[in-house]
Amino acid sequence: MSKGEIVILDCWVSPFCLRVKIALKEKGLEYEEREEKELLGKKSDLLLKSNPIHQKVPVLLHNGKPICESTVIVNYINDNWPSPPFLPSSPYEIAQARFWADYIDKKVHDAGGNIWKSKGEAQERAIKDFIEIVKQLEEGLGERDFFGGDTFGLNDISLISLTSWFHAYEKFGNFKVEDHCPKFSAWIKRCSERPSVSQVIPDPEKVYEFVLMLKKMFGLE
Repeated sequence: MSKGEIVILDCWVSPFCLRVKIALKEKGLEYEEREEKELLGKKSDLLLKSNPIHQKVPVLLHNGKPICESTVIVNYINDNWPSPPFLPSSPYEIAQARFWADYIDKKVHDAGGNIWKSKGEAQERAIKDFIEIVKQLEEGLGERDFFGGDTFGLNDISLISLTSWFHAYEKFGNFKVEDHCPKFSAWIKRCSERPSVSQVIPDPEKVYEFVLMLKKMFGLE
């Protein structure tokens, strides 16, 4: 497949864009990245045209047709290129996977954001809430290598992308996820060794520096 057929409207630091890139890598698909400055408030005409409702990245352009929202995009990739599959074959197991995907989308990134956006007692509460969410995920993982069992699947893709910001949360909150959730931390390391992840995940220190810049922009120092 030529690169021209798949284009991502991307932002290097966005964990949601990272999610899409990991999914494409897992399928062995080539793609073109078009860097956006959307997180800094700069939106290209192509982004506004491709995603007029939310006006944000990521957007996948497949043969010129836009698909928006990272989880929707990952499912589209899985439907369009079914091998290797991101979901199990059992309808019940698919439902369980989608339950956790919804939990991940609704909880993790916002909870982490509350850490770097707050101070004092509010930050302490934010850290506690964040760790409780990660503990729930660790419990959901159980003794398996991946959320998909032996297979790196939908929820592994959805969640490992969000962990690209964990280093920043830890530095701002002065805590370590590994101290509270060692099995979850082992899962992060296992996933990070996959070429689909290691080839695209940003430098954690650069993510921290980016979030530090956001704090200054929003007057949260």
